[in-house]
Amino acid sequence: MGFKIAIVGATGNVGREMLNILSERGFPVSEVVALASARSQGTEVSFGDSTLKVQNLENYDFSDTDICLMSAGGTISQKWSPKIGAKGCVVIDNSSAWRYDSEVPLIVPEVNPDAIVDFKKRNIIANPNCSTAQLVVALKPLHDFAKIKRVVVSTYQSVSGAGKEGMDELFTQTRAVFVADTIVSKKFTKRIAFNVIPHIDSFMEDGYTKEEWKVLAETKKMLDPKIKVTCTAVRVPVFIGHSESVNIEFENEISADQARDILREAPGCLVIDKHEDGGYITPYECAGEDATYISRIREDATVENGLNIWVVSDNLRKGAALNAIQIAELLVNRGLIKPRKEAA
Repeated sequence: MGFKIAIVGATGNVGREMLNILSERGFPVSEVVALASARSQGTEVSFGDSTLKVQNLENYDFSDTDICLMSAGGTISQKWSPKIGAKGCVVIDNSSAWRYDSEVPLIVPEVNPDAIVDFKKRNIIANPNCSTAQLVVALKPLHDFAKIKRVVVSTYQSVSGAGKEGMDELFTQTRAVFVADTIVSKKFTKRIAFNVIPHIDSFMEDGYTKEEWKVLAETKKMLDPKIKVTCTAVRVPVFIGHSESVNIEFENEISADQARDILREAPGCLVIDKHEDGGYITPYECAGEDATYISRIREDATVENGLNIWVVSDNLRKGAALNAIQIAELLVNRGLIKPRKEAA
């Protein structure tokens, strides 16, 4: 017997991707329920060859549901996740609401799968920030080999990270440029078409943005609290796919060739690294793919035991929907949950 799965935020970019990936990967489901706010009730979404009618979250009873994939934002998650968890349904949350709670495991299955057992404290598991997820997939095998001291990362984040409104704004502004219409910025603080914006999320007192803080806090929680991390997060006019330029300083010696070999064997990683025109991956090519792609692996001669790498991944998949479903698979494969109808 399969598991009953509810997806909260099923009409959003990530919610729809969750439905696609559940079907693609053949997750053992007995039933899938699409949930959203009252205004989306009755909307139809696709799940494999079938169509689901979206139901109102407010009216749904989670008492016979096994897993809730939550992708409706932090405010909704803070209100609903504890209630859902109390019903015995495991919440896998895609927002930042629970990532820094000491009683909630923050999981990337390729990085810290053993931490998942702590979900029983709250029945909530947190999905990391999209840019952190792909970063730690690349860093973990290198850290295991040579122990990372410091990471400097600059992100080049696509507009889909800001939801459908972000994608619509890039499309609308790009079209406006070509037909000489007025450029209107609503979702972003400045024009995004043919531009880059060094600002994602709100500013903090130290001058960093919340997005930049998330990368360092989540990397420390999942990988190693001793690693020093600094980040600059930039929004770029790309629809799907986050890119990162990553400079890493290690405690122990590691060569570019060694790093290349390690990453080729690492789970979730795909190395495309030829020293020739086009011998690297761009966000355009990673869209719709599951892997975290790594290119431009080279030694940094300005520090002892330093490397530079280029990391690219589909932020709607590994950065969000895919990682959430991999967490659900981890729960099932380790026997940490059983279908409640079967147990009854």
